[in-house]
Amino acid sequence: MSRIGRMPIPIPDGVKIDINDSLVKVTGPKGSIEKRVPSEMDLSLEEDKLVVSIPTPTKNSSALSGLTRSLIASMVAGVSKGFTKSLELVGIGYRAELQGSVLQLTLGYSHPIRFELPKGITASVDKQTTITFEGVDKQLVGETAAVVRDFRKPEPYKGKGIKYTDEIIRRKIGKKGIK
Repeated sequence: MSRIGRMPIPIPDGVKIDINDSLVKVTGPKGSIEKRVPSEMDLSLEEDKLVVSIPTPTKNSSALSGLTRSLIASMVAGVSKGFTKSLELVGIGYRAELQGSVLQLTLGYSHPIRFELPKGITASVDKQTTITFEGVDKQLVGETAAVVRDFRKPEPYKGKGIKYTDEIIRRKIGKKGIK
């Protein structure tokens, strides 16, 4: 069994976990989320901890134990604290507006881009250049931010585009005249 898979998952106050066969549902103050885990995993709830174990260890089930434990730990963290991802628009005339659940982006194309936010994700726009996505599902928050970033990836010469707020763009020097 993997080292990560052996560690118990602490359950904070206000978080409730329901285990039904291979379906795990986690409910907390920020919302609820459910995922199906591999059937060969044995989940046991002990006081304020959840333990993932393997009844019959095989190479595949040992690897899946660490994955299962990490997924459930992310679910618990999501419903108790939530996850956020921030993007920054860099470039002259690059703007973002939020109209209900539709994010409208002006990125230098001939038309504005309208992006419908997935269910379970909320966004906020600050100063028309910073977009923050929030949600309980870590994978969905990251995927939504990655899809929006793909509309105009940052280019290495001027740094224009959509970048993560903590991302560092490696800059290249442009053409140089020969002397």
